[in-house]
Amino acid sequence: MKFGIIGSGSWGTAIAKILTDNKTCINWWLRSDSNINSFKNRRHNPQYLRNAFFDTSLINFSTNAGEVINNSDAIIIVVPSAFVMEVLAGLSKNIFKSKKIISAVKGIIPQKNVLLNQYLKSEFNVPLKNYFTVLGPCHAEEVAAEKLSYLTFSGIDEAMTKDISYHFKTPYLNTLCNTDIYGVQYAAILKNIYAIAAGIAHGLDYGDNFLSVLIANSADEMAGFLRKAGIENVEVGSIEHNAISQKEKPRTNYAASVYLGDLLVTCYSLYSRNRTFGNMIGKGYSVQSAQLEMNMVAEGYNASKCMFLINEKVKAEMPIAETIYKILWNELPADKGFEDIERNLV
Repeated sequence: MKFGIIGSGSWGTAIAKILTDNKTCINWWLRSDSNINSFKNRRHNPQYLRNAFFDTSLINFSTNAGEVINNSDAIIIVVPSAFVMEVLAGLSKNIFKSKKIISAVKGIIPQKNVLLNQYLKSEFNVPLKNYFTVLGPCHAEEVAAEKLSYLTFSGIDEAMTKDISYHFKTPYLNTLCNTDIYGVQYAAILKNIYAIAAGIAHGLDYGDNFLSVLIANSADEMAGFLRKAGIENVEVGSIEHNAISQKEKPRTNYAASVYLGDLLVTCYSLYSRNRTFGNMIGKGYSVQSAQLEMNMVAEGYNASKCMFLINEKVKAEMPIAETIYKILWNELPADKGFEDIERNLV
């Protein structure tokens, strides 16, 4: 299987490292010839994860996204959700025909307020059976340092999902599979919003005791939304520990790494962009100044508005997520917003 990667940020670079560490040849889209030349000369991405070195003989670089897609069997889309439409603009409507699409996007398309699979279906007629996700608690920086991480691959074609995941298995990366395409994507979107909440709490000088309660309530709020949205895999404590082997245990319960695990690491880790963004908001930065200071995309910012609008139809109880939306988009002072959150925590 020939893989193509659309995206060259930190997570795209980490995914490229995983595949090439397995001696898998890849096609890789980078934005500029200068970045490609630098990469070839120095064997690392000139902008992200500079301590991760590559065997560039395994990489076919291109600044043409269409060329990368045409020359690949499976396309990994790993650009920030806000830039997906820009990157795919102008491509043939049939370009993804018979291709496998693997989404590593941890956000929602803000211009359309839809998941990536919904956008690809409407714009490129990509059927759900050809769409897969790769998500979970897996910071790019730790992948670059080869610290043990877990990724969950989701797809309704279970055999193909397992086949794709096989290419990512390394001594520092364990791979899991499930069929919950919608649930894992919504969980990935929501956890970024709650990570902003955790960051704001830190910026406002709340302590660890409060943070633990905030995250526990966020987990419950996330599960409530998933249930109301029709996602079935949200039960806690449903792993069958008497299974013959670890591989036989179900991978779709809510306590698994791709749901609760990803929420926890995004809320606690210093690598988390969303936590960092929230911390700056809590310390008094405006949204615009925090974005400029970070010079990186915090997916939870756009996600907070998108999920607020989506929840107007789902009608789940989401006081934490709604308050973060009001802080980021309606200029609600962070300290006042957290006074409201305090009253809703249990």
